[in-house]
Amino acid sequence: MKRFCITTILCLAVSLPVAAWQNCPVIPLPQEAVKGNDTFLLSEKTPLVVASDVLRSTADYFRSQVIKFAGISLSEAKGSDDTPAIRLELTEEKGDKEAYELHIDSGGITIRASGVPGVFNGTVSVLQLIANTGKSGGQVKIPAWQIRDAPQYSWRGLMLDVSRYFIPKEKIVSLLDWMAFYKLNRLHLHLTDEPGWRIEIKKYPRLASVGGVGDQNDPHKPAQYFTQEDIAEIVEYAGKRNITVIPEIDMPGHATAANRAYPQYSGGGSEQHPEFTFDPENEDTYAYLTGILKEVNGLFPSRMLHLGGDEVSFGNDKWIQSRGIKELMSRHGLKDVREVEYHFMKRMADSVYAMGANLLAWDELADTDLPADKTILFWWRHDKPEQLHKALERGYRTVICPRLPYYFDFVQDSTHNSGRKWGGKFSPIKDVYHFSAGDWTQGKATGKILGVQANLWTETVTSIKRLDYLLFPRIAALSESAWTTDRDDLPFFMKRLEDHLELYRSEKIYYYNPLKPETTPEPVYTKKK
Repeated sequence: MKRFCITTILCLAVSLPVAAWQNCPVIPLPQEAVKGNDTFLLSEKTPLVVASDVLRSTADYFRSQVIKFAGISLSEAKGSDDTPAIRLELTEEKGDKEAYELHIDSGGITIRASGVPGVFNGTVSVLQLIANTGKSGGQVKIPAWQIRDAPQYSWRGLMLDVSRYFIPKEKIVSLLDWMAFYKLNRLHLHLTDEPGWRIEIKKYPRLASVGGVGDQNDPHKPAQYFTQEDIAEIVEYAGKRNITVIPEIDMPGHATAANRAYPQYSGGGSEQHPEFTFDPENEDTYAYLTGILKEVNGLFPSRMLHLGGDEVSFGNDKWIQSRGIKELMSRHGLKDVREVEYHFMKRMADSVYAMGANLLAWDELADTDLPADKTILFWWRHDKPEQLHKALERGYRTVICPRLPYYFDFVQDSTHNSGRKWGGKFSPIKDVYHFSAGDWTQGKATGKILGVQANLWTETVTSIKRLDYLLFPRIAALSESAWTTDRDDLPFFMKRLEDHLELYRSEKIYYYNPLKPETTPEPVYTKKK
């Protein structure tokens, strides 16, 4: 079997000018890439050689995507050393399981890695080269490349808010394909909030049938939610694409939809956010929520449960007036409702840990003393960098997802009006591309940073068209900011993006075109009266 020397690749990469490396059209840009002078001819006669049974799922994915992008059906074969083929191989080397080596020349394509995720990532780079090249006469001439690549971060995430606007399973599946295409590997589903509860819980069926009624734009819309069978399909589909799915069940705030279904566990709310909280002084509340989380944990093999823990002050007015909560505070020595909130989260955290899962939460919980080895925090408040520093100093593994620039419900252009802005600022694609967590960490405990994540909240989403417009092409910039360490050439990124815009168009995705904004006007959000 043909072998190649990675030392040679490294020497070539160092000796070649930067421009040669940057000719690589792949997004996210590989860490090291050298272009050869010949091509590999992909056709129906090309065998796919799979060296290990554990790569079978990756091979199946690769074959399906080659059909999609090239219309070519690959047959699996054992192959011989001199047969021009595509080979997927595992090595015995230790290291980053997502790293890979890719060698393409006229004699074949070899993808080699120490883990299945790395082989998968290598196939994605080949798929992008195929999509970039185009088919001619039933064949694709793939340019020769020698690539050695590894991700900057292990957590490269996207959060989708399916409470305020329900995104059906079919669209989730499509988005998983695009996440895989950009080597994103964490899908965070925000399943519950004020407008709607979006996951079936068999022990408490009214959560879906009653709590699932309505959305942000229309409170009377018939119930929409994922059945447990839907969740199983999504999780399985994601797993075959190196994507871990993380559920979020928000508490103790953002509980309005749940409280419509089971009002006996409501802690009340405020004038603007009625029935916003769960009741922290009712012992039955903890058993109720633990029962829910047990079902959810059983559906998601990630063993990660995001419990929110944010913005409780929006709707905890009733807590201040509650005799039961005053007694709770006296009994446990809690000085204010903020400490009541933390008391609640610690109790629910104990339930999560007892299930063998990690607790995930927003950055408000950096103020608690939850065990750092079982807790992951998400820094989202860009105007509160002290919360990030506190989380890192206290040893919490942290995902970086600040509103600016990683909230994709923020507008992309100064002329857009239907999304959010923050003091006149927003999230253009250039800011997503250039974002560096190092600019915020001050060099402190950077080893605790798991990675980055974009969050798409859906207050202003009323159609799949608008959903796509907010995601594409910022999802490509997100992938590069999560994967590629050195990013200092926005013009070249935009040049590579041009071919991807063509792919969006062929897939009937309504995207924002940052190169010609006038060709893709913003879908206007109009709230239903």
